[in-house]
Amino acid sequence: MNGLLSRITDAWHDLSGREQVLLGTAGGLMVFAILVVGIIRPIAGYAGQVGTRVEAAEQQLVAMKRLRSQYDVVNASLSKVEQRISSNVEKRQLLTLLATLASASSVKVDSMEERKAQDDAKYKETRVEVRLKSVTLRDTVSYLHAIESSDQLLTVKSLRIKNRSDSSDLLDVTFNVSTFDAL
Repeated sequence: MNGLLSRITDAWHDLSGREQVLLGTAGGLMVFAILVVGIIRPIAGYAGQVGTRVEAAEQQLVAMKRLRSQYDVVNASLSKVEQRISSNVEKRQLLTLLATLASASSVKVDSMEERKAQDDAKYKETRVEVRLKSVTLRDTVSYLHAIESSDQLLTVKSLRIKNRSDSSDLLDVTFNVSTFDAL
């Protein structure tokens, strides 16, 4: 190593003043270029990435806060429904309740049949298909309103309404009503 350093030093002294200035400037520029490319640019690029990452993280935080508020609303709604299911001590037979509500709404039910419903890990669903024939829209709405506003938790799951071909004022209506019991 000493031999190489002494040869470089001898070569440097053999150069003229102009050549020493030119070679020194070229060497300095080379060192500067290595510093810029090897150290400064990577640090600046990383700093730019940090800014982008911070911005992305802030957007994710805003999205998470929005999702959290939506979750809280849905969870509160679910808690109310669960409380309503569990606090419903006076559980009446669904078919009997629907018949009672129909007579209170002056609606003649054509048929009511229990249907297979999916059971959940926490709740048992009881589903009944109700068919009304030759009813007015007013009577149908009155009956559906009575079902939805019943003291027992009832949900209308599907609803099909058809105009009757023999009379334009009357309808054939079919819908499913569900109630839930805690297991």
